[in-house]
Amino acid sequence: MNAPLIRPLDRASTIFLIVLAAVAVIVPLLNLALPQNSPWHVPTYLVALWGKYICYALLALSIDLIWGYCGILSLGHGAFFALGGYAMGMYLMRQIGTRGVYANPILPDFMVFLNWQELPWYWYFFNHFPYAALMIVLVPGLLAFVFGWFAFRSRVTGVYLSIITQAMTFALMLGFFRNNFGFGGNNGLTDFKDILGFNVQADTTRAALFAISCLALMICFLICRAIITSKFGNVLVAIRDAEARTRFLGYRVESYKLFVFVLSACMAGVAGALYVPQVGIINPSEFAPGNSIEAVIWVAVGGRGTLIGAAIGALVVNYAKTYFTSGVLAPYWLFLLGALFVGVTLLLPRGIVGTINHFLAERRHRAAIKAEPAPRPAE
Repeated sequence: MNAPLIRPLDRASTIFLIVLAAVAVIVPLLNLALPQNSPWHVPTYLVALWGKYICYALLALSIDLIWGYCGILSLGHGAFFALGGYAMGMYLMRQIGTRGVYANPILPDFMVFLNWQELPWYWYFFNHFPYAALMIVLVPGLLAFVFGWFAFRSRVTGVYLSIITQAMTFALMLGFFRNNFGFGGNNGLTDFKDILGFNVQADTTRAALFAISCLALMICFLICRAIITSKFGNVLVAIRDAEARTRFLGYRVESYKLFVFVLSACMAGVAGALYVPQVGIINPSEFAPGNSIEAVIWVAVGGRGTLIGAAIGALVVNYAKTYFTSGVLAPYWLFLLGALFVGVTLLLPRGIVGTINHFLAERRHRAAIKAEPAPRPAE
């Protein structure tokens, strides 16, 4: 196989993709094909919940690509996630038509409530899915390009870059909270009806969205694997480990960082777009800096610089969040999350998958030493 998306796969990546493909098929089948009284039936709410987790895994994957392999710690990737979600939300709002509370065929309900007389120009064409799909990728990518162009050319790195990305998402959150921005203010966009003509609340639609989310995660994983196992990926790792030396060797460090940053933002936008129809709402709280920081914790817990670990970390932490915030420990969840991050940093600095990989590598190394023939004695 010489296909660039297939050639770099190792054993762990192959297993990860096979499991993900199996989940994408089995979970919808258990939801749609089995009766509700069956012990193997998967309830629709679990399909939507795990679909949300898969979207979070895709967001974590996008962060690991830039942080784990290029050393760019972004604390503002929630902004790209939310922008992709708003692009999808605008398309879903335009599909409501006269079925809204005010039955206006053009203006969404919140615009009628606020006495808007006409649709803002940036809402044009969002009633067409191809245009909305383009904006899902283009808007986060364009913001990342403009931000990265100025930041990387100014050689802003380290903690300073992290602070700037956090300031960016905080500024966007404040802007989207304003009613005059035309994005629903603090209520955001909700009450969705259809997506591509299908009822967004139907079991079949939710099962399809789950499968599509898994497929998107698989495709983005393959793209990331193809990048990091190429010569381009070797340069990214060199930039992470010794940026000054890499620049001295003649590489245009800014161009490499800008490309991977924009690609990561586009991936986060796709994750946000798939997240919105499964959750049913998008509001400015998705821009909150705390969300971006939490996404970084997912990557750290799963294993920075492993790709698979980022996805697993997102699934594990969010499942724990769902479990612990529904019981007596709900008021203490943030303390538990902080303790988890501190504990992983101190005890498992490589994360879950990184620690496992390190243990297996050490084991193979010891086995190789034992297998070496003993030196022959000198005659």
